[in-house]
Amino acid sequence: MTKANLSKTLLVCLVQTGSVFFAHSVSAQYTSEIGVGLGGLVYKGELSPSYQFKNNRPAITAFYRRDISAPITLRGALLAGLLRADDGNVKGENGNVPPLQAYRQANVKGSLYEASAVLEYNFFDYHYRKAKIHFTPYVFVGLAGFLASTTTASNNGALPALNQKGNMLGVAVPAGFGFKYALSNRWNLGLEAGARKAFTDKLDHIDGKTSGQTDVVGNPHDQDWYFFNGFTISYTFYKINCPPQYKENPKLLR
Repeated sequence: MTKANLSKTLLVCLVQTGSVFFAHSVSAQYTSEIGVGLGGLVYKGELSPSYQFKNNRPAITAFYRRDISAPITLRGALLAGLLRADDGNVKGENGNVPPLQAYRQANVKGSLYEASAVLEYNFFDYHYRKAKIHFTPYVFVGLAGFLASTTTASNNGALPALNQKGNMLGVAVPAGFGFKYALSNRWNLGLEAGARKAFTDKLDHIDGKTSGQTDVVGNPHDQDWYFFNGFTISYTFYKINCPPQYKENPKLLR
């Protein structure tokens, strides 16, 4: 088989595979879901330079999904959870607390509330009940606004400027992946892991500038992040659209 014929064959196979998915997804284009989720919220920033599982704090979410095309879903969601991190939990290469964290001796605690809108790309039509596959992996990206209320404190008496408390509004970009599984025609389970890049370095009130002394206690070139990982359950609503020929001539339905 020549390269040209091979290319044509592969193209035909891809088109046929895609047409099957989109044909089966016609019914899914008119579905919507409401759901809730439970999981953990994790902060990453000056007081937690890397993702630390032990920093997970309870978080809940409520969301509404609506299919806008065969594989694309629009989701609006509200998220609320707690945040925490401590310099004492950071481990260096030798297993000990690194010098900066040992000197700073700071911790942060608080809460965060988020409203987001994201686009999800579903790889399979998990609502199509005649198919053998009733689950799909998906990826998502979007935009979010958040309100954070945090308190930062230091056990080092030489750094009183680190003891701060306040609220802040910010913007973040959520992105991540997950899995959906249709338990039945109506009920679905989900598992999701997502990161939020916050365009601020002040979730922990430490922005890498001097703390009132001559000591720099943070990284001025690194912005904060937060993560949500959790399980969801949702309920599906179906809308069956009548084909145009039947709308124009209802007698055909008799």
